[in-house]
Amino acid sequence: MPYDASLREQKTLVRCADGTNTLFSVEFDEPYHSTKDGALHESLEKHVKPALALTQGKQQLTILDICFGLGYNTFATLYYLKQQQLDTKVHILSPEFDEGLVRSLETFDYPPEFDTIRPIIKALSEDLCYEDRQFKIEVLLGDARKSIPNIQEKVDIVYQDAFSPAHNPLLWTKEYFAAIRKISKEDAVLTTYSTAAAVRLGLYENGFHIFIHRAELVRDSTVASLKKLDTLEYVDMELKKLRNTQARSLKDADYLKDVNG
Repeated sequence: MPYDASLREQKTLVRCADGTNTLFSVEFDEPYHSTKDGALHESLEKHVKPALALTQGKQQLTILDICFGLGYNTFATLYYLKQQQLDTKVHILSPEFDEGLVRSLETFDYPPEFDTIRPIIKALSEDLCYEDRQFKIEVLLGDARKSIPNIQEKVDIVYQDAFSPAHNPLLWTKEYFAAIRKISKEDAVLTTYSTAAAVRLGLYENGFHIFIHRAELVRDSTVASLKKLDTLEYVDMELKKLRNTQARSLKDADYLKDVNG
């Protein structure tokens, strides 16, 4: 496995352009969020807002948040639902193998937007789970590739927000996306910051339609959906393949001798 637990605790605080804080991981040699787009801004504009807009009307949502990290995507979801006074019931499942990081989040310097959910952050850092009338959150300790096949509940939304394909390819392969597909509802949507051809091909080869998502003050990102969407710009992946015959999805075999080992 291309992970180095000896480096896991080595992180430094980084200030983003939107004024929010993130961390830089020595193990993965990159920050947890785009420092240009901003931790909170990126979570809201690339994940939460488009995902909730595309699933509006549903009274209950199950969200797979890959991976928990600093929890921004999960916390931004709760913040946005509260801000918009939406009573949608949400169950969030989030794999994370860095238990020490999750345990430390009670003391992390989050933006004031998260002040009202501080008790939830505290509960998650202590118990790795939280539940009330509207929200249920579970941090699934361990490797996401091992956690995902064990999820029994079909998901409506996937926040695909792992470290980049260059630094954490195992969470971007065709086989990994196949596992995501197996636990997805037939109208599930997936949001990701990545616009890489290899990532889009991995999703497309698992039956996802590919779309471009644009928002103010952030770079373009990707929305993948198991059904056609009329509100986003469609990416014709067959045409892309014709124009770029060298493009390939990432494969487990490129990174693991034995994916089950």
